[in-house]
Amino acid sequence: MILSLPFFFSLTHLVCHTCFKRHEKLHRCGQCKFAHYCDRTCQKDAWVNHKSECSAIKKHGKAPNENIRLAARIMWRIDREGGGLTEGCFVSIDSLQNHVEHFGEEEKKELRIDLESFLEFWPSESKQFGMQYISHILGVQINCNGFTLSDQRGLQAVGVGIFPNLCLVNHDCWPNCTVIFNNGNHEAVRSLFHTQMRIELRALGKISVGEELTVSYIDFLNVTEDRRQQLKKQYYFDCTCEHCQKGIKDDLKLAAKEGEEKPSQDVVKDIIQLSKDTLEKIDKARSEGSYHEVVKLKLYHPNNAQLGMALMRAGVTHWHAGLIEAGHGMICKAYAILLVTHGPTHPITKDLEAMRIQSEMELRMFQQNEFMYYKMREAALQNQQIQILPEPTNEISPGIFQKKQ
Repeated sequence: MILSLPFFFSLTHLVCHTCFKRHEKLHRCGQCKFAHYCDRTCQKDAWVNHKSECSAIKKHGKAPNENIRLAARIMWRIDREGGGLTEGCFVSIDSLQNHVEHFGEEEKKELRIDLESFLEFWPSESKQFGMQYISHILGVQINCNGFTLSDQRGLQAVGVGIFPNLCLVNHDCWPNCTVIFNNGNHEAVRSLFHTQMRIELRALGKISVGEELTVSYIDFLNVTEDRRQQLKKQYYFDCTCEHCQKGIKDDLKLAAKEGEEKPSQDVVKDIIQLSKDTLEKIDKARSEGSYHEVVKLKLYHPNNAQLGMALMRAGVTHWHAGLIEAGHGMICKAYAILLVTHGPTHPITKDLEAMRIQSEMELRMFQQNEFMYYKMREAALQNQQIQILPEPTNEISPGIFQKKQ
């Protein structure tokens, strides 16, 4: 259940405020001059949530920051639908923890500034809420309960939203689930392929009966000490997951730490030996077909969404650079991960599937005739028709040399 979809100011004129698709030319709301949309369809879909905001922005003279807009959208929705549980919602926003009592002086100062800004923005004709409740809503969304929202390609963070059901899922540095924002298919409004925007909790592998569902609130690439400090500062709890308790993979991450003095020869030897031992374990596991052991030796979870997106970007970059074999391999690995993390119907997965098919066709052509592949690629890049010329060979053409009479 999406309670709000605010946007970062730097992207307000580049991303549709309904479907998050990036466009060079978006249609601006004629009233508030702030919201931008792909077309009339997106504008109509957004009107329920934008109507009150539109009037408030117009009256206020400008749009406030995303914290204020998010809080205002939440309260307008509560005003329309009530604060109780709605269909499909397991917890109300009133039940979420705001952690205001744990705020430090700097956080309290920021909260007071947001509270003053909210009171200036909130229209007098709308339902009035008490100061304590407004502080609760602002406290809920700051840092600890917001989920980052991306554009349709998943490459650019464009805002943050509150999803009460997902706030029930606890953290684990090596989770069994991931949270994916699915923009839906807004181009097929009157077809079977039309899907609504939604947030998805997806399993990263097999989950046993009774096993708790977990997600990672932060990036696992940080060492244990840094992860624990970040979780304590932002989410106000001490992580006791297995990877934090045992410091799993910290030895790999600390192999070369930036900003420190050059390590001793003994340390260098130990790291080199560790690398050799790890590579030998990988080769042994591969030769025995124990691929589940191979992925355990890597830093990231094998079905990590960030890893999949990074592989996709690297694969596309290699492909566009003409390195078709490496590019296709990375795209295939990315596709395997995104099938799990995003699902086969997600717009990003479907785009990646098309790229996988296209790069596979090009790879076959490359393997059959490397010369012809590069000629076709060169013509495509120059937007020209291909000119079929004979492939160069090492053979001497007859007639070049003639016997002297």
